[in-house]
Amino acid sequence: MGTAHGDDRIEPFSVAVDPGVLDDLRARVRAARLPAPAPGPAWAQGTDRDWLEGLLGYWARGFDWPAAERALNRYAHYRARIGGTVVHFVHERARHGAGIPLILGHGIAGPAFDVVIPSLPGYGFSSRPAVPGGVTYRYVAGLWHALMGGLGYARYAAGGGDFGAGVATFMALADPEPLIGLHLTNLELTPYTGPGSRPLSAAEQAYQELSRRWAQAEGGYYAIQSTKPQTLGYALNDSPAGLAAWILEKWRSWSDCHGDLESRFSRDFLLTVVTLYWVTGTITSSMRDYYDNRRWQGEPRLGPGDFAGVPTAVAIFPHTLIPEGEPPREWGERLYDIRRWTVQPRGGHFAAAEEPELLARDIAAFFATVDR
Repeated sequence: MGTAHGDDRIEPFSVAVDPGVLDDLRARVRAARLPAPAPGPAWAQGTDRDWLEGLLGYWARGFDWPAAERALNRYAHYRARIGGTVVHFVHERARHGAGIPLILGHGIAGPAFDVVIPSLPGYGFSSRPAVPGGVTYRYVAGLWHALMGGLGYARYAAGGGDFGAGVATFMALADPEPLIGLHLTNLELTPYTGPGSRPLSAAEQAYQELSRRWAQAEGGYYAIQSTKPQTLGYALNDSPAGLAAWILEKWRSWSDCHGDLESRFSRDFLLTVVTLYWVTGTITSSMRDYYDNRRWQGEPRLGPGDFAGVPTAVAIFPHTLIPEGEPPREWGERLYDIRRWTVQPRGGHFAAAEEPELLARDIAAFFATVDR
């Protein structure tokens, strides 16, 4: 492909894992030393031992990584060097005509899209640089603007969920001019509610209370990842069994699976996710997102002048096993220019993987109405 800003290059990329890495992975899985089962109901104290043991057996003897690799390589992968960061991304152009450029993080009837799906710095095949101030939402927002400009797009849309929603928001806060609009699947950032803001509605107060209760019960992962990610990283980077247990317990808790994770996601899909973390060695660098945002931005704290003044759609997928609460629209309107607000009939935190059709239709319906 062509050149990004200055001497920054954009080059084609293929997923290709050394067979020796896979042999070592299988040997480690077969040699896993699991703890005794937890007393009480399955999953009450974390990942269920019997379920994990069955998954590990399939990982060691049945999982076909070459097939997963071929499936990943059906898409057009690239890597770009932007400053000191190497960013991996998928770039699929609209099948017919000029598409709406859309950069999606985490990440039909209607308009066509040129879709750019980058891996966050420190995830998968994207590097995580050591930069002053940390790799925060704000920093990554600048990378994504540079990436889209390097691809030749003067105007584009942004969206995503989880950290991707935070990055998209900072794209609008820092440099709204190129943005057509935002599409979010969750409200990642807490809006300003200090002096001078309007009082919280009853629905907002109820939502905050439910979120506090959720954090007390489910927030252990956040506490350690935002304070001591390196310590946890030694264990997860050394043990594929521990890595799978750590990641997939959250996929169960945060998805619309009614407690049965494999009713929503196949073993092959789940193991593709975990294997990507393993073969790239990126679980520790990915956890630094929590540390950098909490340390350098105060989790991050927004001020009274922070408002993402571009047209925004929010598709809420609140149907998780462990409910975090459904935010009311007025909560979103504190930070965004909400033009579309849709509570989806099913699907949870991993909306793009759980309900791709519902998400794609909502994206298309929104951008069909936005002035481009």
